[in-house]
Amino acid sequence: MFMSITDTILEEFKERMHLGDHEDENLRRILSASNADLKRICGAYDINIDEVFKELVFERSRYVYNDALEFFNNNFLSQIYSLALEKALKEGDSSETI
Repeated sequence: MFMSITDTILEEFKERMHLGDHEDENLRRILSASNADLKRICGAYDINIDEVFKELVFERSRYVYNDALEFFNNNFLSQIYSLALEKALKEGDSSETI
C-alpha cells in the first residue's frame, strides 16, 4: 500500500479527474509521490485531515498525470509557501510554550 493514500482519497481524486478504475495503481503512485513531496516542502500535513493540503496534493497529482509537473511549482508557489509558513508558525508557537 502506498503511504497515506486511502481508498477514499483515491476515489476522490478519480472522481475529480473523471477517471475510471483501470489506473488505480498508477494513480496511487502519483498521489503518494505528490503527498511525500509536498510534505517535504510544506511540513507534516495529513492528507486525510487537512483539506487545503489535500487540494494541493490533488493539483500536483493532476499536473503529474498530464505530464506537466514542470509547471506546478510556479503555478502554485503562493499556496505552497502559505502552507509551509503556516506550519512553521504553528511549530514555532508550540515550542515557545514549552
